[in-house]
Amino acid sequence: WGFTLGSQNPEHPCLGLFAGVHGLERIGTHVVIGYLQSLLAQLEWDEQLLKTFENYRIVSIPLINPAGMAYLRRSNPRGVDLMRNAPVKSTHPKKQFLVSGHRYSSALPWFQGNPELEMEKEARTLVDFVSKHQHQSTFAISVDFHSGFGLRDRLWYPFSKGPEPFPRQDEVDRIISLFNKTVPHHIYLIEPQHQSYIIEGDLWDHLFLEHFAKHEGKIYIPWTLEMGSWSWVKKNPFQLFSADGLFNPVKDHRFSRTMRRHLLLIDFFRRILRNPNSWTSEQVTHAKV
Repeated sequence: WGFTLGSQNPEHPCLGLFAGVHGLERIGTHVVIGYLQSLLAQLEWDEQLLKTFENYRIVSIPLINPAGMAYLRRSNPRGVDLMRNAPVKSTHPKKQFLVSGHRYSSALPWFQGNPELEMEKEARTLVDFVSKHQHQSTFAISVDFHSGFGLRDRLWYPFSKGPEPFPRQDEVDRIISLFNKTVPHHIYLIEPQHQSYIIEGDLWDHLFLEHFAKHEGKIYIPWTLEMGSWSWVKKNPFQLFSADGLFNPVKDHRFSRTMRRHLLLIDFFRRILRNPNSWTSEQVTHAKV
């Protein structure tokens, strides 16, 4: 399920919060739901905060792959890795065999399916939701929450398919500069995704390219937060014996710390969308990808 909060004007700035693309990565869904619960609690008593929602909105699907999460599977029930299920090709020579995406068999992890013929229902639902609720906005940002890569939390922006120049690099650089000044001791390594992890069929590459081709003069930037779950395993090796222990904090205090540590990041994105002139160029140019 998905929902919207705030302005009903489709052109107003919009923040999208998404999680649960991979069914094993429960912590992302917990973080999104936890943030939204906190925000709704504030809206019950903070009249000034409530008033700001007249000029922007938040949209969200906190759990994109519910069957995968129910059955403790990375993929959807058809064995398809949804994050590799978009019709985006990568010809980069550093693609990793199988890991970057393949079409051999659904019995193997990272299976892409056949997105050129038909995207999986969950992936198509996400694409349609973002296209409907974010792509009409003058300024829009989405954040997709994942876990399971490395020892450090990484904040990625496109492209994941390879090192092509990102047409919104100027805006990304402005956002990074503002974030570094606003949260000077933050924990994130901020980089284009291909520097760490090349993926073919990435949903956010696809959504950005679709938007860029059809909505001249509007800005949409998708981000991916990859929580470094190896640090949890390093501190608690017994997690390896749990079905989802590679991807989620098991100890209560680590779960609570993770639920708290990303609130500043989400709030930062929400606030810059209330002040778009602080990070957008004076004139948005439509470069060729």
